Amino acid sequence: MERQAPLMAAEQAVWFADRAVHRTVEIRENVRLARDTYRVRFDCPDIARRIVPGQFVMTRASGCNDPLLGRPLALYDTVLDAAGNPVGLDVVYLVIGKLTSRLAQSPPGTRLDVWGPLGNGFAPRPAQHLVMVAGGIGQTPFVALAREALGLRNYGDPARNAPAVDQVTLCYGTRSREYLAGVADFESLGVRVLTSTDDGTAGRHGLVTELLADVLSGSPPASRVVCCGPEPMMHAVAEMVCARGIPCEVSLESPMACGIGICFSCVARVRDDAGRWDYRRTCVEGPVFDAARIEF
Repeated sequence: MERQAPLMAAEQAVWFADRAVHRTVEIRENVRLARDTYRVRFDCPDIARRIVPGQFVMTRASGCNDPLLGRPLALYDTVLDAAGNPVGLDVVYLVIGKLTSRLAQSPPGTRLDVWGPLGNGFAPRPAQHLVMVAGGIGQTPFVALAREALGLRNYGDPARNAPAVDQVTLCYGTRSREYLAGVADFESLGVRVLTSTDDGTAGRHGLVTELLADVLSGSPPASRVVCCGPEPMMHAVAEMVCARGIPCEVSLESPMACGIGICFSCVARVRDDAGRWDYRRTCVEGPVFDAARIEF
C-alpha cells in the first residue's frame, strides 16, 4: 500500500533541526514564580532573534552527563536590550525531575547547554478574539503569543507580521492557588485572565473547561483557541471547540529525548486529509498541531 504523505513533511517544517544552533550560556536570573515553578533567563542572541511563540529549546546542564539527555522548555518570552533587539530568553519550568530539580538550585552564572529554536510554533492567524487555555504549566507558551497577537512585539528573523486581535483571554487552571504562575505577566499585557483551581482556593472551583465554555458562549464567531496542558484537558478542549467549528491548536507536551527529530520518542498520532492517522514527531512537525487532527 502506498504510504500517505505526511501532514507536514519534515523538510517543509518552518524550523527544522538544521536551522537550530547550539550554545553554552550562563543563567542571568532564576526566580520563583509559584510553587515548584521558576523562570530562568539567559542571554543567547542567536536563538532570541529567531524564535517565535510556541517554539522551544532543549536544555541540559553544561559539563554534566547526569542527566544525559536535555529537556524541552518552551519559550516564555524574549528579552530585549536597550535598543529593542532580542538578546535573551525567558523559559519557565516546573520542578518534576532530576534536571529541573538541579536547575531550581542553580544560581546566576551557572552554565547551561541549549539548542534551538526547535519545532513549529503558533502560526500567525487572524482572529477577533484569541482564547488561550492552559492547565498546569501549560501557560508557558502563551505570554509571547499574547504579546505578539496584541501587536506589542514582533518575533522571528525576519520578523513575522502577525495579524492583531481585538481581545485576548487566558483560561488558566491549576491544582490550587499556590501553583498559579505568571498571572501578573499576562495582566500587564492587557490579557483578561480567568482562573480555576481543583480545590477552590482561587478563581472558579472546578475545571478550566468550565471557564472556556463560558467564554465561548459570548465570544465572537471569529475566535481562535489555543491550548496547552495535560492531555485529558487538551482532549476535552479539542472536542468542545471543534464541535463549535472554532479553529483550535494544541501544543503537545510530549516527552522528548533529542528534540531534533532523530529518536522518534515523542511521536503523536495525527490524522491526514483523508482521515487516516500516522505518527508525527512532536519536536519537528509539532509541538503545535491542529486539534481536529490529533488522535488523543
